[in-house]
Amino acid sequence: MQVDPQKRIAVVNGGGDCPGLNAVIRAAVKTAILRYGWEVWGSEDSFDGFIKPGKMIPMTLDTVRGILPKGGTILGTTNRGNPFRYPVKNEHGEVIFHDYSDRIMDKMKEMSLDAMVLIGGDGTLTIGQRFAERGLSVVGVPKTIDKDLLATETTFGFDTAIRTVTESLDMIHTTAESHERVMVVEVMGRNSGWIALEAGIAGGADIILIPEIPFQVEKMVEKIEARRLAGRPFSVVVVSEGATPVGGSKVYREKGVEDPFGKLGGIGAIVAGMLGSRIELETRTVVLGHLQRGGSPTAFDRLLGTRFGVAAVDLVAAGQFGRMVALDDQHITSVPIVDAIARQRLVDPNDQMVQAARAIGISFGD
Repeated sequence: MQVDPQKRIAVVNGGGDCPGLNAVIRAAVKTAILRYGWEVWGSEDSFDGFIKPGKMIPMTLDTVRGILPKGGTILGTTNRGNPFRYPVKNEHGEVIFHDYSDRIMDKMKEMSLDAMVLIGGDGTLTIGQRFAERGLSVVGVPKTIDKDLLATETTFGFDTAIRTVTESLDMIHTTAESHERVMVVEVMGRNSGWIALEAGIAGGADIILIPEIPFQVEKMVEKIEARRLAGRPFSVVVVSEGATPVGGSKVYREKGVEDPFGKLGGIGAIVAGMLGSRIELETRTVVLGHLQRGGSPTAFDRLLGTRFGVAAVDLVAAGQFGRMVALDDQHITSVPIVDAIARQRLVDPNDQMVQAARAIGISFGD
């Protein structure tokens, strides 16, 4: 195969951390070096390698040795590093925003970087699309534990998150039954309910609340009371962070300078409060939070991350830029980034998995 030994690429990840990220980085670096003889650079803490000195590091086979089973990312990451709106504190301690996009473009030219492999969710890939529109050679890799990117069948990190939530529910069941309590478990997912749905089924939840199906507290009470009268005086309720009651709105935590609407979170405590005033059983809340992002990736996520990393570098070699690698019917393919970020993958209330859950008695509060 005719290769250009002088070709250089940058590997960048952005947004939240995710099990399987290191598998992607490792595969991209090894494919670029071993298959094509290229030079690879890694940008630390998302785009900071282009913005701050000393944070662009050479990636070698030694750099990625032993990282396959590790969670997180060796390059670090941030969800507050949008180069088009980069937060910086002024002399008064106030946060102001700068557009550093020109600096990214200039750094690519200064380092003679031929392309960027950008790993991230819809926010990071939206940034990638903006750079692609400016002429930057970008290839995207989908990363989110929420499985909410429509253009790919699934994303690495999701399977590991499901494992973590399922194992947590197994543990919560034992204490719920021992104390005859209703345990409300809040999980991640943003505007999609895939984590709550799949882990809820796998973990034996009695009630699952997801953003796509608004709930009624009365229906939840009916389910819990029916279980109590049947000799099961405890219940496990799994709540997606974006779930809402009928006619209600999403619940957000504290707001930040880059999050004027705040981050989703807190619905679990509200649901527990709603139930606590209506049932005889004691109610407790558990927020799994960032546990869902951590830990060693499952075999599935290691495999998918590896396949995505290889495919991304192959797209660079083929000159197919402005595209994102994706999984379609278990086959690796690619789609335009602009299509990948057009809309989210949400749970269809009539989805076969929802119907299966209903068939075994799980309530969705509707």
